[in-house]
Amino acid sequence: MDKERRNGMKPVPENFEELLNEAQLRTLRSIGRFGWQLHFIRQPLFQEVVPVLISREGDKCAVLEANGSINERVDLDIRDCTPAPELMKKTTG
Repeated sequence: MDKERRNGMKPVPENFEELLNEAQLRTLRSIGRFGWQLHFIRQPLFQEVVPVLISREGDKCAVLEANGSINERVDLDIRDCTPAPELMKKTTG
């Protein structure tokens, strides 16, 4: 069993706007209308953050690339693709 590495970190930090660039924020606002939401943000040490999106149905995940594009062809190891309802308010408002 993998050891939990988040140490109490939220999947989407309160300051997520500070972690994403303008292109990513613009895309995040526009895709919210289609039911996509920010699922979590991976924050590897000494690397760029990796924002991960989830579809409304919870059946598709994608990475929000630095240029604002959505990459659904990424090999992600995700434990749970169930959307968190409280995140929808934050990412689509």
